[in-house]
Amino acid sequence: MDEQEISTMSSFMNMACIGDFDPFTAAIPATRVELTVSCRNLLDRDTFSKSDPICVLYTQGIANREWREFSRTEMINNTLNPDFVRKFILDYFFEERQNLRFDLYDLDSKSDNLSKHDFLGQAFCTLGEVVGSMGSCVEKPLIGIPGKKCGTIKVRAEELSNCRESVMLQFCGNKLDKKDFFGKSDPFLVFYRSNEDGSFTICHKTEVVKNTLDPVWQAFKIPVKALCNGDYDRSIKVEVYDWDRDGGHDFIGEFNTSYREMSRGQSQFHSYEVVNPKKKGKKKKKYLNSGTVTLLSCLVDMELTFLDYIKGGTQISFTVAIDFTASNGNPSQPTSLHYMSPYQLNAYAMALRAVGEIIQDYDSDKMFPALGFGAKLPPDGRVSHEFALNGNPQNPYCSGIEGVMEAYYQSLKSVRLYGPTHFSPVINHVARYAQSVKDGSQYFILLIISDGVITDMAQTKESIVNAATLPMSIIIVGVGPAEFNEMIELDGDEERISSQGRFAERDIVQFVPFRDYIDRRGNHILSMARLAKEVLAEIPDQFLSYMRTRCIKPGLCPPVYNPDLAVHPLLTRRVSRI
Repeated sequence: MDEQEISTMSSFMNMACIGDFDPFTAAIPATRVELTVSCRNLLDRDTFSKSDPICVLYTQGIANREWREFSRTEMINNTLNPDFVRKFILDYFFEERQNLRFDLYDLDSKSDNLSKHDFLGQAFCTLGEVVGSMGSCVEKPLIGIPGKKCGTIKVRAEELSNCRESVMLQFCGNKLDKKDFFGKSDPFLVFYRSNEDGSFTICHKTEVVKNTLDPVWQAFKIPVKALCNGDYDRSIKVEVYDWDRDGGHDFIGEFNTSYREMSRGQSQFHSYEVVNPKKKGKKKKKYLNSGTVTLLSCLVDMELTFLDYIKGGTQISFTVAIDFTASNGNPSQPTSLHYMSPYQLNAYAMALRAVGEIIQDYDSDKMFPALGFGAKLPPDGRVSHEFALNGNPQNPYCSGIEGVMEAYYQSLKSVRLYGPTHFSPVINHVARYAQSVKDGSQYFILLIISDGVITDMAQTKESIVNAATLPMSIIIVGVGPAEFNEMIELDGDEERISSQGRFAERDIVQFVPFRDYIDRRGNHILSMARLAKEVLAEIPDQFLSYMRTRCIKPGLCPPVYNPDLAVHPLLTRRVSRI
């Protein structure tokens, strides 16, 4: 297929094609599908062993036709025929062509930079091509290395049900076959979900337990939809192997079960005979089994969603912080990023409105603290990195996004743009508030809009590491033409941020440069929708990571909000001075 003919892909939550979102034409996805990838006869790039392959999925944008990385599978050691366990989950739109590119690499180090690894080939297809094929499965040759046969890739799609259960399973083995000449066996389990066409899809591997015929594997948690796609009676095949360093694992035997059968293990142990069909065929009546595997525990849990907490009364508390440093230019001049044109919003106003108008729906009183930093304030010209946009440090709250917008415009008329660019004061400001409400009733989102280089990078990193333990997320929108390398460093997608040797507990920062989402035809509504979809995409996962690690459950009913009880840090202290 010609790469130029590959069309686009609408992706899951925090990934692909967000830049192509159109609020007027975008439809609700018909469903979500799970893609399982396997390959055969890959190129052997290693000298003393086989390749260690990983598969990287890319999706393509409509407007700029750029390929963006969507996600990666796990790496599998020492094989040319990988069956990847990690899935790609995508939104499926019937009315769109959704382009996919699968790149295979042989990992040679721990680096995330793919250019440092050996390329094994690639394949192109559309999501519609996969789901519309017989058995919702396509097999394609891998291409991309002239003069080389790169093997094949098979992509299988299965529609996901709305099943939200997950299950914690633990197994042990007893008297498994001895496979090692100088020892016993190094057994592990491989779980397969049966498909509607009778084939099987790998869905989990346990760890290897070394040198034993009576292993006890660690408990593992897996979504029920991954085991059986919500069909409790669907067959689940479990294969038992003896691990070998060269990748040629010895087959011990297998057994079949179902989720319904395993769920009975909540009240009783259930043992399965491990059978090797070849041994059974040769030994006939003398062969009983190759050992047994016992289900020790089966604990079922319901996966909670972001909306479960919102329905339970959790409030999203939104704070905005705007950069008033001199690098933005004189607000009275059209070249300034703060210029107030009578015909259109500036970049700061668009970013503020784009994000705020969505978040305000999750805050019952719609009163938002609005801060500025990097300006000289009247009447004495003191520099502040944490001042109230409405000019009232005793009550920095603004009514709705319109109130925030008005306070922003008024600040431009009264303060003098100065500098430098400090992020840590506004981060610490919201963190102090979040520190006092850690019961799950509130979650805090700080939107920082800035045009340039951060001048308190060490302090900002420390503030983020501290804030990562709190119910808090930080959105940073870069406006203007700067490179934003420092801001990119704060986003923990690639590498978890650290300060003085201490790593952030979780990733709470999402950075995007606004210029990447501006519609080239001048459609500002579309630009704002693209930006909002991108910067808000990670919030639900960040929110859930905090709630889950603290074992906070959603409330049974919304609490009664009393604005008289809400105390903001600015009400009890003066604005800090340089």
